[in-house]
Amino acid sequence: MAVKLSVHHVTEYSYATPVEWAHHTACLAPQDTPWQQVHDWQLDIDPVPDGWAALGRPLEAAEIARHLRQDPWGNRHLSFGHARVHERLRVDSRFVADLQPRPGPDPQRGPAWEAVAQGLRYRAGRALQAAEEFALASPHTVPDSALAAYARRAFSPGRTLAAGGLSLMHQIHADLQYLPHSTTVATRASDALAQRSGVCQDFAHVFIAACRALGLAARYVSGYLLTHPPAGQPRLVGADASHAWVELWCPEQGWLALDPTNAVPAGLDHVTLAWGRDYADVAPLRGVLRGGGMASLHVAVTVEPLAG
Repeated sequence: MAVKLSVHHVTEYSYATPVEWAHHTACLAPQDTPWQQVHDWQLDIDPVPDGWAALGRPLEAAEIARHLRQDPWGNRHLSFGHARVHERLRVDSRFVADLQPRPGPDPQRGPAWEAVAQGLRYRAGRALQAAEEFALASPHTVPDSALAAYARRAFSPGRTLAAGGLSLMHQIHADLQYLPHSTTVATRASDALAQRSGVCQDFAHVFIAACRALGLAARYVSGYLLTHPPAGQPRLVGADASHAWVELWCPEQGWLALDPTNAVPAGLDHVTLAWGRDYADVAPLRGVLRGGGMASLHVAVTVEPLAG
């Protein structure tokens, strides 16, 4: 059963002192995938970036598309800047996503995880596989002995890769407390595991780093999650937030999408934005600026079902 979801993501910075100069990169153009088709993506930026202001109007989607650059994993990034004084920045992204059901992980299919890890090891003269770079360390997911030991609790000897991945997803969900503001965007997987708390980004990083500690390939997925209110209560518009989950490479089943924050395989409630080695590759908005002082940040994401 297919679903149609409307996504609206607003990021707003209010600066304590005027910003004299700024340059930003946004990763907000959603991916088309075999299970997700994107329509009507719009991006509005206020103040209007330099170079756009001369037009005297916001850029159309097709015009913005010409400014996008593609990274090695197919994500599209937009760079923009301001060379005039401003005291706030608002980035408004919205689109519609048609989602189809995707196959869930089958814990009975496939070889033991050890065989998969062996196949991902580098050997001179062998052509590289696309998944191999996701078995390597990245800034947020540096493997260590503690992460390896933690992973082996889920990946017992001879267990299939899919069964181990599902077990690790549930293990992280049980062991880590979801605790907003307990970490920052710079927190590494080893630190989140040690303190046993974090947000969805940390749950994903712990999963990825634990898998990489065993030589397995896993990648970070940024996106959005449709949440549901308690029975009888109206849905709170803007109460959703950007979300993160993981994909674990399984040669027989492809990328297995798992959400350790909620202990479920990703499904029709998960809207994919981008994927990379960790959060740093797909941060929705990042930048450098002169001035600004202590900025206040407000992020609001609304994901709503549409008829038809």
